[in-house]
Order: sequence, then structure tokens, then C-alpha cells
Amino acid sequence: MESIQIISTSIVCAARDHKEPNLGIHLTTWDLELLLQDGIQKGLVFHKPKPDDDPHHENLIHHLQTSLSRTLDFFLPLAGRLATIENVDETTSFFIDCNNAGAELVHAVADGVSVSDIIEQTYVPDHTVNSFFPLNSIRNYEGTSKPLLGVQVTELVDGIFIACSINHAVLDGTWHFFNSWSEISRGFDSLSKPPILQRWFLRDTDYPIPIPLFKNEQLHSKVLPPPPLQQRVFHFTAESITKLKAKANASIGAEKISSLQALLSHLWRSAVRSKRLDPDQETSFRIIIGVRSRLQPPLPQQYLGNAIQGADITMKAREVLEQGLGYVALQMNKTVAMHTEEKLRNYLESWRENPKFAIETHDSLPSNCFLTSSSPRYNVYGNDFGWGRPIAVRSGPANKFDGKMTIFPGLKEGSVDIEACLSPETLQGMSNDAEFMEVVTDL
Repeated sequence: MESIQIISTSIVCAARDHKEPNLGIHLTTWDLELLLQDGIQKGLVFHKPKPDDDPHHENLIHHLQTSLSRTLDFFLPLAGRLATIENVDETTSFFIDCNNAGAELVHAVADGVSVSDIIEQTYVPDHTVNSFFPLNSIRNYEGTSKPLLGVQVTELVDGIFIACSINHAVLDGTWHFFNSWSEISRGFDSLSKPPILQRWFLRDTDYPIPIPLFKNEQLHSKVLPPPPLQQRVFHFTAESITKLKAKANASIGAEKISSLQALLSHLWRSAVRSKRLDPDQETSFRIIIGVRSRLQPPLPQQYLGNAIQGADITMKAREVLEQGLGYVALQMNKTVAMHTEEKLRNYLESWRENPKFAIETHDSLPSNCFLTSSSPRYNVYGNDFGWGRPIAVRSGPANKFDGKMTIFPGLKEGSVDIEACLSPETLQGMSNDAEFMEVVTDL
């Protein structure tokens, strides 16, 4: 049986000696509402570098540590810690103290684990993959004492797994950092897309935002043991997605539905069918909407903070199954269109008056709720650290529950992979669902 051996754990600080007083970055509403969640965890599988592939002619781990340190010069918040201000009215305000306390770097070896063990199984080998990620079971508010960034480099028999765990209150995705680190690792002196550290608020006087002190039950919400879950990565080619989109639009007689809306609706319908829900039972599908382009003026894509909004599409199970693909996708389309700048601003105003914190655990979400994360638009396969592109992507154990769907671009242009975390019975039902599997393909 394979085992994970930790070779070393170290703290990596930004390379330059930042003499200026510590930069403090106040958290926005979109940041604060994630304090009770786990962080973001994404990892990449690479073939093992050959000696001739290493342009630096130096120890791989040392090289990655050095390039990580230089990348933190641009991503100073990730080398810092969260800090709090205790207000006289018994509220708390959070900010990022860019004190260069450092990120965590773990070097590990997975004895007996090969690349094929990770990417060629029908179901993701969760126990093994989860052990490739650092800072497991750390919730975002714990960033006051825990690193905001953890990196683990795990050597496989014939490959390398590089995993990042990032505090979700600091930013809304790992890929900007991954892309930047891989550029520095390849020898870039500067970044093609340097992060913009300044936070966006409704008004210049809108910070720091006070929030009520967390209650004990909020900090210890994971009471019940999770149900047994499995994960499977479903692969969809560009051609099959195009056909789904055409089918959905044809059924409503209009060209409104996007490729992703058609694909997610197809996924939702199969999951509902496989769960064998009562026809009158409600089911919801929560999508995460990126709002950078929805603000005026729009936020730059390099904005280093959270700029995402959750939105629910709720229907009875019979509607999802009987009304058809186009109808379900159209409801998704309408929900996305509703998120105008005015709606977003109203949400931020109302949140300040009544703060609510998102918690994504098996015992905190409604039953029969499905939730997406990530996006097929990220540059996942461009992360070449100097010895070639990655060959697969996986997520860690953070924020996993029955119904979590993680979306990645596929290895081939235009394809999409969806990592579905569901009960074994539901996944088996989807695997036996001829209508669903008709558009699923092997890698």
C-alpha cells in the first residue's frame, strides 16, 4: 500500500526585503462572507522532469522554493496573515497584514504512486490525492495564525504533483497565482499579469467593515460525520458540448444559452434523475458568477480579491426532468442575467446590515443542493514550470460535500472536465444514465 512521506516543511518569505511599513489590506464583503469556509485547493499532475528538461541544472525543490519566494514579491498578501481589529461595539474587522510571515512549502514523496494511479482510475483515489494537499481542515478565519498560502510538492514514481491551498478570504482562485509562479519558474523577471492589490469597495469610506463576533456554533459546525462520498471526473469534448448547446437552444427557439449553461443543465438533470428524488421535491443548483466585468468601471481581471457572487436556480425535480434541457438551461441563463451592477450593489449594502457567512459542509447546505466552483476559462494547462505542461488537474478535500461540482478546462482545446463529488449511488446512477453518458468521453 502506498504511503506519503513528508521530507521537509519550510516557511518561504518574499525574496526582497520589504523595508516599508507593513501594507494592510482591508477585506471586502465578498472576502468576509467566506471566513467560515475552508480555503481553495487545486493541484496539477506533471510527468517527472528528465535531466535534460531542467534548464536550471539545479535541485528541483530548491528551484521551486526560490521561484516561489520571488513570486511572493508580487503576491505579498499571500506571504502575510489575517489580522483583526476589535471594535468597541463588540464587532470585529479583518484585514490582511502583509508582514511577510511567509507561506508554507511541503516536500513529500508518495511511495508506489504513479501518474496513472491518479488520472486513469474511474473514481478519484481520494485518500491519496487528499494527502497531496497542505493546510487541510484549515478554515479561512484561522489565517490570523496559519499561513495564507500552502504549497506541497509531492514526488510520484514517474511524476510530480504540485498543490496549492490558498485562503479564500484573500482571493477567489488559485490560477492567477499558479500562472505567475510558473512564469517566474521558467525564468521571467516580471509577470505578464501582475496582481492588483488594492481592494474595491462601494465607497472610499466603506472600510473597515465591522462584522459580529463569531458564535461558538459557527466555529464548530462540522458536527456530524460526512456521508460516504466518491469523486469522478467526467470529460466532455468541444464537439459534444457544441451539440448540447445546439440542442438546448433549438428546444427554446432562440440563441440565448451558453455552452456552459447547457453542459451544467445536462449534468444537473442526470444527478436529479440518479438521486431518484420525489417529483415534488425541490432541488437547487448554485452557480458562481464572476462579477469583475459586471461593475462599472469593470474590475481588472488581475484584481487580487474575491469578486464572485453565488446564485441559486431552484425547481421541483419534476420540472428539471420533464421540462427538458433547454428549459432548465434557460432558467440558468435568466438567473445569470439578473445579476446586474445594481443588484450586486444592493446585495453588498444589505450584507453590511445583516452579515451572513457562507458555509459549505455536508451538514450546513440544503439537501439536494448542487454547487459549482471554478471555471473552464482559467489557464490551467499553461502552467509550465520549466519541464513541460501539466497533464491533469485535481482539487483537494476543502469544501467538499454531496453535490459539489468543480469545473476545469479539459486538456484539449474547448473541452471541459467536471469533477463531481456525490454519493456512490448517485455517481453509479449517472454512469448508468445513457442520456448523460452519451456526451461523456474518455480522455
